[in-house]
Amino acid sequence: MPTLPEIDTNAPPAHPTESSSSLPEEVIQCLQNARFLHLATCRSQIPHISLMNYTYLPSTPWSSQPTIIMTTPPSSQKTSNLFENPRVSLLVHDWVSHRPPTLSAVEGGSPIGRATSPARSSLHNLLAGFNSAALSRISVTINGLAEILEAGGEIEKWCKSRHLENNTFEGDGGAGFGSSLFGGGQEELGDGGRGSWVEPEEVRVVVVKIKDGRISDWKGGLKDFVIEISESSRDGTGTVNGL
Repeated sequence: MPTLPEIDTNAPPAHPTESSSSLPEEVIQCLQNARFLHLATCRSQIPHISLMNYTYLPSTPWSSQPTIIMTTPPSSQKTSNLFENPRVSLLVHDWVSHRPPTLSAVEGGSPIGRATSPARSSLHNLLAGFNSAALSRISVTINGLAEILEAGGEIEKWCKSRHLENNTFEGDGGAGFGSSLFGGGQEELGDGGRGSWVEPEEVRVVVVKIKDGRISDWKGGLKDFVIEISESSRDGTGTVNGL
């Protein structure tokens, strides 16, 4: 097995770094606009990633630190991972994940590309470009420590209540967001999975206290940020999975 290169933790940052007690404004806007995020966990050096409903809070009654609330089934792989390793990464973005025609489709190198990529007018491409410029801004990688809250505790009840409020959407069914990927069930409910992944009593509430992250824009620019943690937040009222 090849030896991984050592990382110089004392090296100066390669990108601009912003240090503050709150998140950069563009990160806050991205978290407020996006519907889902990707949660990366790891156990025994085996990574796992999940698509999650979430709620962003700039602070809570128990911590001044920016916080992400999620819920997870107690028997899931990510729950098991979090109990063993609370270190997580989150990915959230506000750009449209529309795939443009590939080079092979344009040049006729792929019969599949030709069949699925009909010719578009220059007006269509112009408008698509305007829309992408307006909607495609940044992606944010967020690092933090996750805490699975005590079941039935006051903090869990408060966090779950905020999470339910944030994941109740008006007119979801008409917009198509509530449809199940596998048909049935959620298609009729039109709740985007709220009834399955947020409301049930047995789900566990996970909070992630944000430590740092990186902003990537659609032009390839990078900027790092670090959250300055106050002494009151360090002391806190709870522990991170026993740590």
